[in-house]
Amino acid sequence: MFANLHNLSHHAAWRRQLELILESTGEGIYGIDLRGRCIFINEAGAAMLGYTPDEVLGRSMHYLIHHSHADETLMPVHECRIYKAFQEGRGIRVDDEVLWRREGRSFPAEYASYPIRDGNAVVGAVVTFNDITERKRTQRLLQEAHDQLERRVRERTAELTTAHDNLRQSHQSLRRLSAHLNTVREEERRHIARDIHDELGASLTALQLEMNWLRQRLGDDAMMRDKLDGMLEIGSHAMQAVRRILNDLRPGVLDHLGLWAALETLLLDFQKRSGLDCHYRCTPEIERCRLGRDAEIALYRIVQEVLTNVSRHARATQVRLEARADHRDLLLSIADDGLGMQVPQQPTSFGLLGMRERTLALGGTLDIDSHPGAGTRIVLRLPNAIA
Repeated sequence: MFANLHNLSHHAAWRRQLELILESTGEGIYGIDLRGRCIFINEAGAAMLGYTPDEVLGRSMHYLIHHSHADETLMPVHECRIYKAFQEGRGIRVDDEVLWRREGRSFPAEYASYPIRDGNAVVGAVVTFNDITERKRTQRLLQEAHDQLERRVRERTAELTTAHDNLRQSHQSLRRLSAHLNTVREEERRHIARDIHDELGASLTALQLEMNWLRQRLGDDAMMRDKLDGMLEIGSHAMQAVRRILNDLRPGVLDHLGLWAALETLLLDFQKRSGLDCHYRCTPEIERCRLGRDAEIALYRIVQEVLTNVSRHARATQVRLEARADHRDLLLSIADDGLGMQVPQQPTSFGLLGMRERTLALGGTLDIDSHPGAGTRIVLRLPNAIA
């Protein structure tokens, strides 16, 4: 291409080289003088605008291709950023304007304008420009897709938030219902225990008194005396069974002496019935603490359920029950040395579910620490329970 350049003058060689470079680029390139008139334009630029180079040379480029905004409102010359490039002597790059073709249609364009200097003097500007219609269309499509995605995310988030709120309200309703059922159950137990005590207990006591009176008046009839002794023994067992049932339904010591004495009594009774070695520790600070009737009944039932599970499943030899304070929190710990278990992520047995629901109703937490062969330790924490 440049084989014959040595035959040209130095100036002509460089001029020819620059022309070849201008025509080889795919971008539109033109130059303007200080009046904004075109002094050169390459073929690619002229074709992009719908002209031939000869039709553009000498014409004002602002009024030819840059006269209006995208909304077709006129752009004054003093607002033209191409002019500002050589008026202020600094380069500028723009991608938010349009240029106009010969047939009167605009296209989004990216252009850069840089001043042409002759020594220290600015004598014009050179402008490179590209049709970025496809880029703008792609950007628009991407923005529309992004907006649609954001809208769908917002809608889905709103749906999930509503579902979460409904689920949370359902959980709260179920917990309130569970707490109410526990209260109703305890009241029913109290009524049943009172009825058994007042009616069945009184009847059994009266029956024993009558049989004792009859035995004292039988004289020497040994057969009748043995028969009555057997009946009195049956009555004594019946009374013991009634007392045990009454204690299970509603321990009187819980109402009269409070939770801590009731837990000690419960543990002593459990030790007698199971034969396990039971230890109870309650600090003086805790012994002076009263939690209210509903809370004390709930804690008593939780301990009662734990002891029932120990007797049924643990195969333990000892049980330790400890009540202590951790700052203002109440900690109730029940530990055994039995078989242990693999603690489920979510409790499925009614016993564990009942203990957890009772604890949640009190605003506390229930942690189960257990491994197969390593025993089980259950820790119940009630925040700010100690005044």
